[in-house]
Amino acid sequence: MTENARILRDLNEAVERGDPVVLATVVATRRSVPRRAGTKMLVFADGTIRGTVGGGAMEAKTIEAALGTLRSHKPRLVEYELVNPEEGDPGICGGSLTLYLEPYMPPHNVYVIGCGHVGRTVVDLAHWLGYRTIAIDDRPDLVSADAMPNAEVRFAGSVDDAFASNPVTEDSSIVVVTRSPEVDIQIIPSLLATPARYIGVMGSRTRWRSTREQLVADGVDASQLDRLHVPIGIEINAETLEEIAVSIMSEVINTNRSEVD
Repeated sequence: MTENARILRDLNEAVERGDPVVLATVVATRRSVPRRAGTKMLVFADGTIRGTVGGGAMEAKTIEAALGTLRSHKPRLVEYELVNPEEGDPGICGGSLTLYLEPYMPPHNVYVIGCGHVGRTVVDLAHWLGYRTIAIDDRPDLVSADAMPNAEVRFAGSVDDAFASNPVTEDSSIVVVTRSPEVDIQIIPSLLATPARYIGVMGSRTRWRSTREQLVADGVDASQLDRLHVPIGIEINAETLEEIAVSIMSEVINTNRSEVD
């Protein structure tokens, strides 16, 4: 197996595991350089690599740039002159090269808490959009395979237990569409303890006003409650379940794109 074939095999395995990784490929060279066009290297989130694009300071800069690509989720081209280290060049080979850094990110997680009619429709749409869906409800019949065929993870039980077995990362959104304000009051402190990029809570402004007052009375920091998107979703005068799901997922998409940019 060639070096590039091994790297592509490792890339495929990383993607299947859901590990974020960058494929760095030399796409152009001029004059004397350590590696030629087509050379590939993988850079993982912890800075470890597979393969090499030449070693030394230039490779260290490539790793640093690749980690930035993971943070931005956007591919980029980087160019290095390997002529004069005294002027900051990462090498003295005498040539230059261009690398293409291509990030491979695991699917964004969408946690849907409350699996009634709205929750099920949100899961279906999020799945169709390519997100990894986690459906959570304390009523087992609502998170069965028959009830939630498009949920990749179905959890019947408490939110705390669900998060313990399916940890929430920064690259996650939480959609709260529960059956009552009492459930929201119980679970919101746990939601605020997560690094989720987006947390939206369904309910009218009147319902949220009383819910917020109770949470503050219970000791929740009022400034933390400002993280929540309430009422959930972008205003599109939605009426049907499908329209409500579009409104919610539009806000999830907008928030994630804005944060990453």
